[in-house]
Amino acid sequence: MVQLIVGKKGKGKTKQLLDKVNTEVKTANGNIVYIDKSTKHMFELNNKVRLISATDYPLKNSDEFIGFICGIVSQDHDLASVYLDSFLKVAKLEGEDITDCVEQLEGIGKQYNITFVLSVSMDKEELPEGMQDKIIVAL
Repeated sequence: MVQLIVGKKGKGKTKQLLDKVNTEVKTANGNIVYIDKSTKHMFELNNKVRLISATDYPLKNSDEFIGFICGIVSQDHDLASVYLDSFLKVAKLEGEDITDCVEQLEGIGKQYNITFVLSVSMDKEELPEGMQDKIIVAL
């Protein structure tokens, strides 16, 4: 399953994402991964959440990003949730159509029973058709 937190830059998406992950970790039945463009929020995350700085890896496009996600999934059979802050930047999708990448994440989520929560710097009106039903927070 893919869930979206949407809004323009500076609207508070990261705070929403951090609140959600720190709430979920209290009742989670599996591991949680938080992927960001840096380790800036390390001290705001519960220490049971694995923080990964995507910029530490040489990702050049969204296909490589999906491969990166598959690598994370393959090494952790107890993975329950993946939180992605700055999704457009981390997935190399700034100014691009996010539909294919989100659909691939949806497929991975269904196959391995993982929830992906994405922070997307777009207004809900800017999202591609068919993404509206994935929005859990619009700022």
